[in-house]
Formats: sequence, structure tokens, C-alpha cells
Amino acid sequence: MTSATRPVLVKICGITSESDALLAVALGADAIGFIFAPSPRQMAPRAVQQIVERVPAEILTVGVFRDEAPERVVEIANRVGLHAVQLHGSETAVESQWVASRVGLVIKAFPAGHPGIAAAGDYGAELVLVDAASPGSGKVFDWRLAEGVVDPSRLIVAGGLHAGNVADAIAHLGPRGVDVASGVESSPGTKDPRLVQAFIAEVRRASGGAGGGDVAGVSGGPAAGVARWAAGSRVQGAAVGADDGAEDGPFDWEVGR
Repeated sequence: MTSATRPVLVKICGITSESDALLAVALGADAIGFIFAPSPRQMAPRAVQQIVERVPAEILTVGVFRDEAPERVVEIANRVGLHAVQLHGSETAVESQWVASRVGLVIKAFPAGHPGIAAAGDYGAELVLVDAASPGSGKVFDWRLAEGVVDPSRLIVAGGLHAGNVADAIAHLGPRGVDVASGVESSPGTKDPRLVQAFIAEVRRASGGAGGGDVAGVSGGPAAGVARWAAGSRVQGAAVGADDGAEDGPFDWEVGR
């Protein structure tokens, strides 16, 4: 299958409510993301857990973290029941590998042009996300900066995507997935059904009408892949993060890390 017709994973990020999560799922999203870093879309772990419990098992649920302590990332991911984590800060390769060995799936994010992208394989991440220099800004980066730096089968493209340009991004880079937040919102943290529907329709059109398929190369489609990740996403038998009564904070960024 060529990159032009390869199924493309759609991740709707910055989910802040159960209604928006179920909307994204109903309209055909393969993955939904919850932000635990400072952002207008930031969520508390307990609130995310309540949403995740209502989301179909075949949907990839992703927690987005930035410069959080690796132990805290793993604790939250396992307590909430997330299938994957997205490390969107200056995490080192060692920190990322430590997290990757303790959660189901790691997506490592880099700003376009970052020198670390060339060594993305050292981070233990199955997928690599390339974003604009200011994540969440809604700005498009020069897609040429993502050419040839990552195997397209592992690449997720973000940064200012919307229904009007996502097909061009797919045609230009042939990525494994696309990630959108502000491009499908009526206001920060509130998804617009028409924009979500239009975005997903454009992705499907640009990728031959197929869904996200075997996310991260796991055969059997999203349902089979997520089921495998879910089965192995607890740390050493859920020893870490098993205390449902734990505090939702503070995060490291809240105490000046």
C-alpha cells in the first residue's frame, strides 16, 4: 500500500468533556487525547478517568504530558486507564525509554526542525509526532522540516491542521497519523461537530476512505491493537497507580520543576 492510500490514524486531541469524546468517536476518530500539561484544555486525572470509562475499548486513549516526572506520567496513565502517553516536552531519551517500558504505547513529540528527531529511535517510542514550535498555537509549520526525518509509517503530523489543509499534509508527508485540536474547535476545549466531521472526512478521502487500521503497525486493526496495549498497560500488575484515592496533583510544573 502506498503512502497516498495507506490508512491514516486520526487523533482528536484536547478533549475536555465526555460529550466531545463520544462525538469524536461517533464521527470516526481512531484516537482521542487528554492534556495534562498547562493549557486551556488541561484536564485532571480523575475527570479523564470518568471519560475513559465511557469510551469504546477500540479507541486509542492518549494522555499528553510535558516535562512531567516519568514516575508521575506512568502513575497517571495506569490509574486513569490510558492506552498511550504522548511526551510533548524536553524529556530525555532515558526518561522516555523508562516510560515506554511501563505503559502500553509512547508517542514522542518534537517541534519541527528539532535536532532530536534524528535520534527519535533512541526514545523507545512507537510513534513520533512532529508539531509546530509552539504546540497548541494552531500554527502550521513548514512540512519540509518533517521530510525524511522519520519513517512515515511512524510519523504523526500536528500543528495548525484543519479540514482545509489536512489532505495536503497527507499528500506531502504520507504520515501514519494526523493530530488536531484547535482546528476542530469552536473555542478552546470545545469541539465543533461540523469541523470534526469535515476534518475526518478529508482524512478519509485523502487516504482512500480507510480508517486508521493497525495503529503503530499492530495487526488486526485498532480494536485488536488497543486490546493488546490495554492488556499490558498496567505497571508490573498495576502496582504503580493502583491507589484510586491518590491526589490529582501537584504536577511537577506546579512546584517549579
